This record gives sequence, structure tokens and C-alpha cells, in this order.
Amino acid sequence: MSIDRLHMELGERGYDILIGSGLLDQTGALMAPVMRGKRAFVVTDDQVGPFYLERVLTSLDKAGISHDHTEISHGEYSKDFAHLEALVDSMLDARCERSTMIVALGGGVVGDLTGFAAAILQRGVDFVQIPTTLLAQVDSSVGGKTGINTKKGKNLVGAFHQPRLVLADISVLDSLPRRQVLAGYAEVIKYGCIDDADFFTWLEANGDKVIDGDITARRYAVAISCRAKARIVAADEREGGIRALLNLGHTFGHALEAETGYGDEILHGEAVALGMIMAFRLSARMGLAPAADVIRLETHLDRLGLPVRLSKQRHWDVQRLVQHMAGDKKVKDGKITFVLAHGIGKSFLTPDVPEQAVHDMLSEFIGA
Repeated sequence: MSIDRLHMELGERGYDILIGSGLLDQTGALMAPVMRGKRAFVVTDDQVGPFYLERVLTSLDKAGISHDHTEISHGEYSKDFAHLEALVDSMLDARCERSTMIVALGGGVVGDLTGFAAAILQRGVDFVQIPTTLLAQVDSSVGGKTGINTKKGKNLVGAFHQPRLVLADISVLDSLPRRQVLAGYAEVIKYGCIDDADFFTWLEANGDKVIDGDITARRYAVAISCRAKARIVAADEREGGIRALLNLGHTFGHALEAETGYGDEILHGEAVALGMIMAFRLSARMGLAPAADVIRLETHLDRLGLPVRLSKQRHWDVQRLVQHMAGDKKVKDGKITFVLAHGIGKSFLTPDVPEQAVHDMLSEFIGA
């Protein structure tokens, strides 16, 4: 099958994003042109490894690329200093050199942790992203953000370190549980909400196909999402301005993740879906967005099976959520920069949000 080839325009640090089916079996051949040596170190996790590690290692063998590998535990709990240290130690134990290509084979956790390790190993070595979840394919694998979580919040420690290549094999999504696919879909629909109302409309008509495994629909959704992110990152690599739009739903979503301990109670994509609803509700409350667009977003997410209400099994405290949000990376001079919207496809950044409006919206949403 043909390969969609997108390019991240970052001058000499630019790289290709390849999208297609069966790319895992071509990993070695596709990586070889961007490698400085003939050795790779593959990082995966205990859920992805049993499915796909051997296929990647076999492709490296066929391309004449020697390799070592390691496996981490799956889940957000692995994105911390202890696991970062252990991963770097395993790379050093394997005598990785500056010419060794580090390979992140897995979802967002593997990509974030491995990318950060590559950024700090010997002051920076090359790495390749092979995202195996929908969320990672459309978001975390593209753009060079790497990092770990701390007790103070999510992704507060990390580095901008661009990969040399991204290989998005659509066929691996078939092995994902439906809940994981839905979580990734939240990041897909985010691009429609930011600045592409036509894409949002397409998703309203075709979202079921994306979720249910239609290869053409999935490939189109991944390609449009990656193209949108590449365009925004190329214009603002280090998030000094418009790249922050990619955090639509994340300020609220990260607060939910922090409150629930970064576990499986709320997956990242589920938190983003809830966060987008809260961002749109806040926008409507402030008279910035039509209520009809809030309903449209909620209706679409709900129809596909993403959460649109907070669980009643937990006591949610407005002040605690606000405290989590106060640690957001977009805080400047003590004020949170929110990503709000004038409607679907019309998101914008603003620090001018009355605290009472946030409290009132959260109180209403918790009670809904």
C-alpha cells in the first residue's frame, strides 16, 4: 500500500511523518536513510512489546542494523524520574553511542519518556517515533515535546527534542481496545475544534468509521491531524504563541488527570474530551461562543462513546481542580492562559478569564 509522506518544516531539523499500513515491517529500510550509524536501541512497553517488537527487530536485521532493546511498564506511572533514570541506565549499559538511533515503539508514554531520555543522553541523540496508539499517532509523536510527570503536575519536566522520523502504521490500531481508540479520537476532533470546522463536519459524518476500523477513514483522520499539528509546530516550535492552541481541553483535562492520580480512571484522551467541553462551556458562559456549538460538541462526543459528564463515583472539589490548573505550563505572571473558542473551528488564547467564571462553570459541570 502507498505511504502518505508529510514533512515537518523545521529547516535542517525537519523530518518526515510517514502514514500507511504495514510500516512496522519496513522500519529498518525506512530508518536507514536518517541514521548516522548502523545501530539502534528500541524502547517499548510490556503491552506493545509482545505484539510488535519482534517485527521491528526483524526489519532491523534485514536492513543490517544491529540492535538492543528494553521494555518498560505500560501506563502513566512510568513517566517519572525513577523510570527515566532506569531507562537512561539501560541505554548506558548497552553502550549506546551518539550515533545510535533510539526507537520509541509504543503509545504516548513510551514516546514521551524515550524522547526525553534521547534528549539528555550524551547531551542529545537521535530518535525515531513509532506510535502504536491513535492518540500518539495524531498528537504526541509529532512536534518534539518530550517529558515526564511529577507530583506537581503533568509534563512539567521535559525538553523539546524533535525526532528524525515518525512512522505511523495504521494497521496496528486494530489491536487497540475500543476505549483506547476513543481516547485517541478526542485528540483527532481537537483539530477540528481549533481551526478546521470542515474537518469537524467530516468527523460528524465519518467518526464512526474511524472508531470502528475503516482503514481509509482512519488514514485520512491521522493524515489531516498530523498535517494540522505539523503546520502549527512549524510556525511556533517552542510554544511561544499559537502552538498553545494545541492544548485545547488540556488545562482542564490535566487537572482531572492529576486529581485521579494519572491512572485508568480517566485516560488522557477522555480527560481532553471533558476538558474541551469545559472550555466550550466556559466560552459560552462568557458570551464568546454560541451555546449551539457546545451542544454540537457534546452530542458528537457522547454519540461515539466518549465521556461528557464527570463520574458521580468521585467527589469533585472545584478549589482542588483550580489548584491543579494553577500549575499549568501556560501560567504567566500568575495567570492561566486559557484556550477558549468563539465556536467550532475558532479557538483562541486568552489570559483574561475571570476566576469567578471558571468557578461557576466548574460548579455547574460537576453538578451536571
